[in-house]
Amino acid sequence: MIDKRLFSLPGTKKLFIMLAGLTLLQAFAILFQGKFLAEALVNSWEQKSLQTIIQPMTFFAVAFILRHCFNWINNKIVENYAENTSEEVRSRLLDKVYTSGPAMISAEGTGSLVTSALDGIDLIENYFKLIFTKLMNMSIIPPVLLVYIYMQNLASGITLTVIVPLVILFMIILGLAAQAKADAQYHQYTILSNHFLDALRGLPTLKMLGLSKRYAKNIYTVSDEYRRRTMNTLRIAILSTFALDWLTTLGIAILAVFLGLGLINNSFPLFPALVTLILAPEYFLPLRDFSSDYHATLNGKNALSAIFKILEFKDTDEEDTLDNFTWDKNSEVNIKDLVFNYTRDQSNADSSLDIDQLKLSGYTNIGVIGKSGSGKTTLIRALGGFLTPDKGVITVNGKSLKHFKQRAWQDELTFLPQSPYLFAGTIAENIAFYAPESTEEQIETAAKKAGLTDFIDSLSLGYQTIIGEGGRGISGGQQQRIMLARAFLANDRHILIFDEPTAHLDIETEYALKKPMKELFKDHLVIFATHRLHWIKEMDYVIVMNNGQIAEQGTPDELSNHNGAYKQLISNMRGDQNELL
Repeated sequence: MIDKRLFSLPGTKKLFIMLAGLTLLQAFAILFQGKFLAEALVNSWEQKSLQTIIQPMTFFAVAFILRHCFNWINNKIVENYAENTSEEVRSRLLDKVYTSGPAMISAEGTGSLVTSALDGIDLIENYFKLIFTKLMNMSIIPPVLLVYIYMQNLASGITLTVIVPLVILFMIILGLAAQAKADAQYHQYTILSNHFLDALRGLPTLKMLGLSKRYAKNIYTVSDEYRRRTMNTLRIAILSTFALDWLTTLGIAILAVFLGLGLINNSFPLFPALVTLILAPEYFLPLRDFSSDYHATLNGKNALSAIFKILEFKDTDEEDTLDNFTWDKNSEVNIKDLVFNYTRDQSNADSSLDIDQLKLSGYTNIGVIGKSGSGKTTLIRALGGFLTPDKGVITVNGKSLKHFKQRAWQDELTFLPQSPYLFAGTIAENIAFYAPESTEEQIETAAKKAGLTDFIDSLSLGYQTIIGEGGRGISGGQQQRIMLARAFLANDRHILIFDEPTAHLDIETEYALKKPMKELFKDHLVIFATHRLHWIKEMDYVIVMNNGQIAEQGTPDELSNHNGAYKQLISNMRGDQNELL
């Protein structure tokens, strides 16, 4: 019903106290509303003076207005809480995505995170607006009314007391069924989100391989399953609402018959019977409201649970043990027994990364090759400090580290991925990504080294030309040149990590970029993941990855001298490029 972790959010306990007080006042307003209405009707039936009717009707009107005032204040307080707290949850979620990085994103799925941050927050806000008010009304109003009904007529109180457990029992049974369906439906929704986002990302590759129609059928299957689960959930929700409405209506009807027979037999006065009959619908109303809105809150509760699960993802402990660290020709990194598992289940033998031994030193060009899924990107991310290994022995210049998530290490690092991140802004601002304080002259020099000068000179606004989020408005080749210009501008960073930076470029554009990239290699430790043969010739050392492990490592000449994983991979690259796509 309510996730206990909800009380960890700021302001929740204070909200409960305020709602409890206002709901209690609302309960008494409802009680007096029924009492004074019954009194006026009895006086009218007994043909008493007009004054004896006007006075209770005036009190009834006051109680009616107070009831709706308290309800309005309740709703305003809850709406304000829901809006502020949902934004707080969104902020925490985005902070967690930022601090946890690729490890958490890989574990949860990008589509699931996008769904949680966008649709999930809207569902949570609606959940907050409904659950607090409905739950508080159900917890406070019926007991207050029931105590008064007991005071007026014992038999009526017993009747209502017996009916309520039956209603609650049906609520539990049908609610559990709806909860199971809603859980499955929300899980299917996150699967659909991940499939859709992955399909968008991989659409160019799928089209190139002729698999786009086959994957379209996969998306249709997942979407149809989501539709089917949604209809099953709605069927249970409608059935449960009907059943609960029928039970409460039956309860009121039974009470009305019982009271009518009592009045016919003169077993009790008119006022207790009438006030009981007036308050009985109000007694059941919070239960009916809660049951009708319960199903609307299920997706919100599921979304909140999913976000809490993400927020509980363990962050990497920050540590800065590399004081005054700079990488130079004498620097050295030694890695032994490094293990990383995307599932975070270290008992799982199929680790995503399992490195026995690796050494990086000086200004060396190191190539990382292997088939798709062999662990190249995972190794690159671990070395960049974007993924935290589960275990391993790491030493940098003789200092022992738990992981590479070190500020000093990452301040020495320039990361050049397959798809460079370009934000909405000017070309100059994008070039100065790593060095925002750079002068115009420094930016222009970096752009010239990256071969951007002719392109920028062709633009009417030059370096002040605005480009869209994600590099909209410029070609993939120019995006990669901006990425290279960033690296040239950050010349105080001496570690370059390339994660297949030319994978999505045609061969002509790649060869045009090769010269400035080779210029960038000078006086740097270069870690270059690739599946293009011509880049291997530029490497001093090669690491061959297979199933998350280093199958072979050594200089290209050493690895070529025997028929091992390197030679077999090169043969595949020359004969069948599809093996590495």
